Amino acid sequence: MSDIWTSIGDGIVAFSDFICGYPLFFLLIGGGLFFLVYSRFAPVRHFGAAIGELRRKDDGGQGQISSAQALASAIAATVGLGNIAGVAIALSVGGPGAIFWMWVSAILGMATKYFEGTLAVMFKGKDSAGELQGGPMYMITTGLGQKWKPLAVFFCIFALIGSLCVMQANQLTESVMTIFASPEDNTLQGRFIIGAVICLIVGAVIFGGIKRISKVASKVVPLMVSLYMLLILYIIISHIGVIPQVFRDIFVGAFSPQAVGGGVAGGIISVALTGVRRAALVNEAGIGTASMMHGASRSKEPVREGLVAMLGPSIDSGLVCTLTAIALLVGRSIDPTIIPMGGGLSSAQGLSIALNAFDACIPVVGRYLLFVIVLCFAFSTMFSYSYYGQKCLGFLIGAEKGKYYNWFFLAMLIVAAMIPLGVAVSMIDIAFAFMAIPTMLTLFILAPKARREMDRYFSTHKKNQDI
Repeated sequence: MSDIWTSIGDGIVAFSDFICGYPLFFLLIGGGLFFLVYSRFAPVRHFGAAIGELRRKDDGGQGQISSAQALASAIAATVGLGNIAGVAIALSVGGPGAIFWMWVSAILGMATKYFEGTLAVMFKGKDSAGELQGGPMYMITTGLGQKWKPLAVFFCIFALIGSLCVMQANQLTESVMTIFASPEDNTLQGRFIIGAVICLIVGAVIFGGIKRISKVASKVVPLMVSLYMLLILYIIISHIGVIPQVFRDIFVGAFSPQAVGGGVAGGIISVALTGVRRAALVNEAGIGTASMMHGASRSKEPVREGLVAMLGPSIDSGLVCTLTAIALLVGRSIDPTIIPMGGGLSSAQGLSIALNAFDACIPVVGRYLLFVIVLCFAFSTMFSYSYYGQKCLGFLIGAEKGKYYNWFFLAMLIVAAMIPLGVAVSMIDIAFAFMAIPTMLTLFILAPKARREMDRYFSTHKKNQDI
């Protein structure tokens, strides 16, 4: 019997490696490139306008939260352990040049989220309680019609799995055990206690609904990003002599085959694929999660929400991943063995690399300071993801029953703290891939309507000299 379960587990991991490899890469990155060109390079041309939109007051639309709160909540979900462990893995597999391609992917992700945010407001739908909601399921049923509802159901089923924060709870527990516990204390009972504490903290927030989640996120996200920036700023100042070499390695490595084997062209492609694939999984552009948050905003101008939404990837897979990369590469300059070259690393190993690098940069206290950041990143993700699952369950069986997802979500946090991570994370990765299929298909079909709305918006605001 154990052999059967082992074979099933190996099969899940193998399928996850396949579907989250080139198929997901071409869907998300190819789609992002299409949206970048189709939007006439909006992320580049309108980045300043997007920042300006954050200072505007709500324009009187129907919804539960402001655009700024929607952005903070969406970033709370995407800025997580992937911004630390994922960057360590990217550097190990693709070398410093992978970071350059993460920047490229951030721009492509901004283009995708520009369309996601716009369409989330254009095609809101009412749940069974009569309240306006957003997200791929409502984009599908409102924008494409009820005959497409099976596609919306398909998205929601996989979102119920993809919204479980298994990796966050497991890695947060692993961090506590690594830093504060001895090997003898790393028992099932000890991990259960940590899982229960995580459950209580998360439960205190998520049972307050989207308004409490957004209020917490709007305070936690700026604080945690600011603290992380200050921490990296200290590392930069205290190791200023190696910073030019860090950026030189990134730019040279982006077009150098030395980080990986096999020819100049093959080397460049491998480095690029490593960087963009990691960034795509970090910023979640095209997965559909962020549109649930932006669809809950009070904005009645779809393009305004699209501009706000596109700031997300610039912060998570742009700014935060760059901060992590600087610290890791400075750590590598102190001790080259910190970042081993080679593929197949797990998230746990990526987090361990990061802890060691921060220790090298800031002796004695480096790993403890990073742990505080990990704590903020992990909890912020868990707060927002519970909302995604609740909305999807509400769509499937009724809004009044959606709240029951929270109990399942919290129970899985405790389970995640105690189980081996590999198979569980592979299942969630598969769910993400299957969430991306209906989301990207819907964005492609509705893109012409979104661009007409964009043309109208910018034409109107240019006449009024608002933009």
